[in-house]
Amino acid sequence: MSTSAAPLKVCAWLLFSGLASAFSQQAVSQSFPAKPMRIIVPFPAGGTTDIIARLVALRMSETMGQPAIVENRGGAGGSIGADAVAKAAPDGYTMLMANITLPLASVALAQANRAPYNIDTDFAGISIAANVPFVITAHPSVPANNLREFVTLLQKDRTLKYNYGSTGPGSIMNVVGEVLKRDEKIEMAHIPLKGAAPLKQELLAGRLQLGGDQLSSSLAEIRRGALKALATTAPKRLAVLPDVPTVSEQGVAKLEIEGWNGLFAPARTPREVIARLQRETVAAVRHPDSVKRLMDLAAEPVGSTPEEQDAVLKRQVAQFRPIIRELGVTID
Repeated sequence: MSTSAAPLKVCAWLLFSGLASAFSQQAVSQSFPAKPMRIIVPFPAGGTTDIIARLVALRMSETMGQPAIVENRGGAGGSIGADAVAKAAPDGYTMLMANITLPLASVALAQANRAPYNIDTDFAGISIAANVPFVITAHPSVPANNLREFVTLLQKDRTLKYNYGSTGPGSIMNVVGEVLKRDEKIEMAHIPLKGAAPLKQELLAGRLQLGGDQLSSSLAEIRRGALKALATTAPKRLAVLPDVPTVSEQGVAKLEIEGWNGLFAPARTPREVIARLQRETVAAVRHPDSVKRLMDLAAEPVGSTPEEQDAVLKRQVAQFRPIIRELGVTID
């Protein structure tokens, strides 16, 4: 082979490979979906994230010609379900419906050198389905009407033996509790539960004094006085709870975090498939029936671009990675 012919053959091979890849992705996109799809929820059934996943799955099943099946895989701060998606074939048939626990728990796992996936590289955002604010709540027996009063109470009376509950190590409420203990110099015992439903039940029963979750999980109990709303982690006060101050208003700005629920696919899923799933997700959450159901849950239908979902995950990982490292929060 002449030296002048070699570069031409390399260029031809690269061109052929690029065209073959493009045609292959186009074929995948045109035939997708050709079989049932799975939406993995990394928490027990019945919580807000599960409800939103089922709304999206219902609409996808109606419009995509194949069933979308919700599969609950709880445990280890949501990492079991997340890992199943990270390691699934990048073909669009396996998706993850996650929430703000994903960035926090993933960072806590990595800190313990137990992360089975890389939160920075193993997921491709599809769409933020809905925004749901996080609310910190207390049992009605607690003589405090907001988070600052709660902290002052424990600072003044060291004999109080209060428990705070979370949905597990590395969850947002675990981080909230540990930040308050360290920065406000108060004492509380951490009681990890296996999901939002058992956490709420323990709080309602008075075995926990402090807890919190997505607002939709506890709005009914707050409205009837069975739980007290002490703070929201949202950037501004909520229209449905206008008298409840934010964490920033109460001097704990580092705990401000956007509440979201959104879909991810494994990294390297073809762009055309991501685009199709994004369009279907947007249509699902903006369907009139879905909008009504989400608004009843105090959730805001969104339907974002894939880039916006990727950005919020990256932003929250960067925000809480140093905090979790300082606190020494890990998942055993």
